[in-house]
Amino acid sequence: MQGGIRSIYSHGSVFKNAVLQHVRLVNPATRSLLFARHESAQAASIDEQGFESTIISDILKTKGKNADGSWLWCTTDDSVYDAVKSMTQHNVGALVVVKPGEQESIAGIITERDYLRKIIVQGRSSKSTKVGDIMTEENKLITVTPNTKVLKAMQLMTDNRIRHIPVINDSGMIGMVSIGDVVRAVVSEYREELNRLNAFIQGGY
Repeated sequence: MQGGIRSIYSHGSVFKNAVLQHVRLVNPATRSLLFARHESAQAASIDEQGFESTIISDILKTKGKNADGSWLWCTTDDSVYDAVKSMTQHNVGALVVVKPGEQESIAGIITERDYLRKIIVQGRSSKSTKVGDIMTEENKLITVTPNTKVLKAMQLMTDNRIRHIPVINDSGMIGMVSIGDVVRAVVSEYREELNRLNAFIQGGY
C-alpha cells in the first residue's frame, strides 16, 4: 500500500509532464493560441476546478454519515473481542472509541493493527481485555479537519504509517476516513485533471 501511494505522487508528475510534452510538439502558432486561450478569462474555470483541490469534507459527503463505518464506535469498557466482532460485521478496519455515556467525546480509536500487535502477538485474551487498554488514546491521535487537502491527509497517513485518520472540527469528531478513501479521491482527482488538460489542449476550454 505504501508503495502504491508513492506511485500516485509520481504518476501525477508523469501525466503533467506528458501533457507539457504534447504542447511542446504542436506547431508554434497552435501553441501560441493554446497559451493565449489559457491566459484568457476562460482559464478561470481551470483555476476554479484547480488540481489537488479535493478536501476531506468532499470525502465525507461521498461516504455519507453512516457509510463505510464513518460513525461506528465502541466504548473504553467494551471487550476487544466485541470491538473486533463489530469491525468484522461492518467490514471496517477501525472503530472510534468513546467513554461510556459520552458518545460525543472521543477517547481514541482501536484498529485491526492494535488487535494484532497488542492481543494476538502478546497472547492476551480479547474477551477479558478492555478496548481502553489497547486503543490509541485521543492525545496521541493524528487528525485532520474538514478543510484539510486530501493529498496532505495522504502524506500524514503515509509518513506515520496509519490507515485511519479521525476528522475533527471545533465541535468535536465528525467522521473518520481510511487510506482507501483517500487513495480513491486522489486517483479520481488525477483522472479528472487529466481529462481537463486533454480538453484544454484540444480546444475544449
